[in-house]
Amino acid sequence: MLTKEQIREKAAALHIDAIGFASRDRFEALPPERSPLYIFPDAASVILIGRRILRGTLRGAEEKTTLSPYGSFGRWMLDDQFVSAACYDLVRFIEDDGYEACPIFPNPAAINNMGVPVEPGLPAPNVAPDFDYAAVACGLGEIGQNGTVLTPGFGHRLRFQMIITDLPLESDPLYAGEPLCDGCGKCAEACPLHALDLSRTQTREICGRVYKTGTFDDSLCRACSAGGGPNRLHPKGEPDRLGAACTRACAACLAARGIGRG
Repeated sequence: MLTKEQIREKAAALHIDAIGFASRDRFEALPPERSPLYIFPDAASVILIGRRILRGTLRGAEEKTTLSPYGSFGRWMLDDQFVSAACYDLVRFIEDDGYEACPIFPNPAAINNMGVPVEPGLPAPNVAPDFDYAAVACGLGEIGQNGTVLTPGFGHRLRFQMIITDLPLESDPLYAGEPLCDGCGKCAEACPLHALDLSRTQTREICGRVYKTGTFDDSLCRACSAGGGPNRLHPKGEPDRLGAACTRACAACLAARGIGRG
């Protein structure tokens, strides 16, 4: 039977920058329309992989001279080609050992309920797993006050894809290092549109961890000209903020503390 170490070694060979594992029990609290277990009911484990958004792709946005490097190498091609190819090859590696593995693209929650349930008790298509939840459940990091997944190796600079498999794998420990978000508020200060309100907090619990985040005005984020913009996959999807001024400010604060320099 494949081990986590063998999968990690294969992931490293595929230039996957982050990988985490969680057994199915960590996802049983999710609502059906956001749960990977409703895509693959026989699943034993979930694997989350990530490849980095290169620091250099954000330079043009930081200098206010071009968004093209981030758009190509930090968003579209990174999602559609680089991470997808690595996810495909890792799925092949698992299936070559006799297990079934289902690759999942990070579609937005806006694609939920675009059909009708095939039978009572099942969610309507499409099920879109919660990738932020999965990042915490797989031990890769935490949720910052700006609602972004933060990791010790790369800060917010990761794009993720998921593998659901019937290969039994032990869960990785939840992140237990120093808090990645120190509540500095620089993310909100950096937003030129004042789209993030840290005084209006929301709370979510993931695997016993509680995270408080601010509230975004998504209509403003979709109009962002400072590196953000609308969700490219669905007009009602969560805006892309990974290259925006708010997350770049977060990255700078993390880097000053020695976090996310990879």
